[in-house]
Amino acid sequence: MDIQTWTFILVGLSFALYIGIAIWARAGTTGEFYVAGGGVHPVANGMATAADWMSAASFISMAGIISFAGYDGSVYLLGWTGGYVLLALCLAPYLRKFGKFTVPDFIGDRYYSQTARMVAVFCAIFVSFTYVAGQMRGVGVVFSRFLEVDIDLGVIIGMAIVFFYAVLGGMKGITYTQVAQYCVLIFAFLVPAIFVSLLVTGTAIPQLGFIGQTSDGMELLDKLDGLSRELGFTEYTSGNKSGVDVFFITAALMVGTAGLPHVIIRFFTVPKVRDARISAGWALLFISFLYTTAPAVAAFARVNMIEGLNGADGQGVAAEQAPGWVANWEKTGLVGWEDKNGDGRLFYSGDERNEMTISPDIIVLASPEIGKLPNWVVALLAAGGMAAALSTAAGLLLVISTSIAHDFLKKGFRPDMTDKQELMAARIAAAVAVVGAGYLGINPPGFVAQVVAFAFGLAAASFFPAIVLGIFYKKMNKEGAIAGMISGIAFTASYIIYFKFINPAASTPENWWFGISPEGIGTLGMLVNLAVSLVVAKMTAETPQEVQDLVESIRFPKGAGAAHSH
Repeated sequence: MDIQTWTFILVGLSFALYIGIAIWARAGTTGEFYVAGGGVHPVANGMATAADWMSAASFISMAGIISFAGYDGSVYLLGWTGGYVLLALCLAPYLRKFGKFTVPDFIGDRYYSQTARMVAVFCAIFVSFTYVAGQMRGVGVVFSRFLEVDIDLGVIIGMAIVFFYAVLGGMKGITYTQVAQYCVLIFAFLVPAIFVSLLVTGTAIPQLGFIGQTSDGMELLDKLDGLSRELGFTEYTSGNKSGVDVFFITAALMVGTAGLPHVIIRFFTVPKVRDARISAGWALLFISFLYTTAPAVAAFARVNMIEGLNGADGQGVAAEQAPGWVANWEKTGLVGWEDKNGDGRLFYSGDERNEMTISPDIIVLASPEIGKLPNWVVALLAAGGMAAALSTAAGLLLVISTSIAHDFLKKGFRPDMTDKQELMAARIAAAVAVVGAGYLGINPPGFVAQVVAFAFGLAAASFFPAIVLGIFYKKMNKEGAIAGMISGIAFTASYIIYFKFINPAASTPENWWFGISPEGIGTLGMLVNLAVSLVVAKMTAETPQEVQDLVESIRFPKGAGAAHSH
């Protein structure tokens, strides 16, 4: 069977499973819509969190960036993994104990202010929209290649599917759908990785293959460095980025993770605080399977791609003998060839000899084709890419709809809303959000992982200080938190918008502030937020005593008061 038939079968079966689960678990109350009724088993919640967490950026784009940028691409790996640990250990249990299931809810109550709540609603929607645009783009990339439709049409098909199960099932439907999606995406990522590892290095464990030898007896990384040098690329194991920029991007991804509303909300779907900690541990284990495999997939695909495009003699291959994946991906517009010297041969390099343009977003999805694996493996990866993009998109849409229905309307302008009206408002908000996300997926401001990096920067600059100070500094008051959130998100957004949209030509290390790229500016935004918060808090009225007592009670178990007398 050809790739397209296999894709229809495997993607069709996985979709039927997700939609079946959404119908079985559809939400009847706002409690089920927002937090799945709070009765999810920690292991299942760990899987759902892992699926929610590993978006199209992790599945489709991360290995692609590592494959093209080598050492520089590792910032995504470090930042996203480290951030999850930070969230699981430092924030999740306390937020769970506070008992508010959205970030704006926590900020509104902790800072005893409707204004603080509304600023947080705005930030949550802004961050989630930026993030979901990257997911929709990922859906479009998968559909355009495997259903052989235009990327824009691919985005529209994805919108329809996400709309169906996010709007119908709410958090309850999404949680159980995400458990299924985790199983699909991890199986789809590991099977091709194991196959390619066997072909390239002769070992079935990709992580060992990555530090092992290729079939010609050379160390894999030495071989990549050698190929990169010959072809005019930066050496694979050394980077171009300055140490400052690497630090700032990694930190922005880390603290951005810890401020991401759609991941935080997952810790409210389990029965107890202890279960929140346990499910965080499970999620970390489930995430590590993909994150430790991605660098190996990137390296194998890089070697296969260079050798496939440049031939055994390293002089390029005749266009009619080009690997099959080139023609397949050319149709999507993500791979291009320009015969500069008129010899009718493809040639791929990092200098003026180069005749190929290749988008980093294709590497994972094309790796089985590049490695000449069977067609069903290629189709399996398509189903996995869809699962990764859809699971995160659904989680984000839920954040947008709960922010609007619960925080903006119910807690803000329409406190007399019934449960039924609130559920209806949440569904309408999700529908509007799907359309907005689709528009951004069709007109994206960068490739998938870049768009997602901006979302993390915005989350780092807006939410992280407000949440951390809210838990660990009881004297933090509403004026400080509001001023900090506004200044942090305004600074970060304006920097990104200037260098990405208004004046992209100026986006070079010489023009960046302190050499910090737009992907890393969220860290500086967070520091601005912290500084403004603390200065304003010192100059304004003190936090009411009952709020200080509440903060104290979140951090210390009951009965510990005697030891902490004041």
